[in-house]
Amino acid sequence: MTTWVQSPEGGRERGPRGVARAWVEVLVRPRRFFRNGVAPGDQAPGLVFAVAVAVAYAAGLFAFVPGRLPALGGGPAVSAFVALAVVALLVAPAVLHLTAALQTVLLIALVRDRGGVSETVQVLAYAAAPCVFAGLPVAGLRVVCTVYGAALLVLGVAEVHGTTLPRAAAAAAVPAALLFGYGFGGFAALEAVLRAAGVL
Repeated sequence: MTTWVQSPEGGRERGPRGVARAWVEVLVRPRRFFRNGVAPGDQAPGLVFAVAVAVAYAAGLFAFVPGRLPALGGGPAVSAFVALAVVALLVAPAVLHLTAALQTVLLIALVRDRGGVSETVQVLAYAAAPCVFAGLPVAGLRVVCTVYGAALLVLGVAEVHGTTLPRAAAAAAVPAALLFGYGFGGFAALEAVLRAAGVL
């Protein structure tokens, strides 16, 4: 899980600059990024990327929706620090790998010639890139972030696992719903947008 490929290409550069570069590339040139930036056994940059996205999302929630900040001893600053540490060290890695396990099972059922588990972990991690902004208290923005993330997941699955977009969409539907719909709050944001528009 923590293996670094010695000669990273594309967005898999080490350090904060590498994370920032990967974020820009996957948002602007996703097909090229998934083709060149995902390599077998190179999970560590993807894990670091996913943790960074999860921490940014949680920090946005805690900053703009104070009720989401857990009430721990030591005041708001200590509570925020502890909560973000839990997100970074426990929640983000666990969610990433559990979702990747589910995605792998679905790929086994739907895609004959596919990439490995490490590539699936990386695709899920990088697909979450738009959700850096999903913690902001704007329902429409959260919908856009999560829909874009789901689209990146489908594109990444198709590109990395060498399958068609319809088959990739079928394989990624449930993981996308869990990660972006529930994890990053896309379903709740969509409901809020529809209620505001008078549809619900």
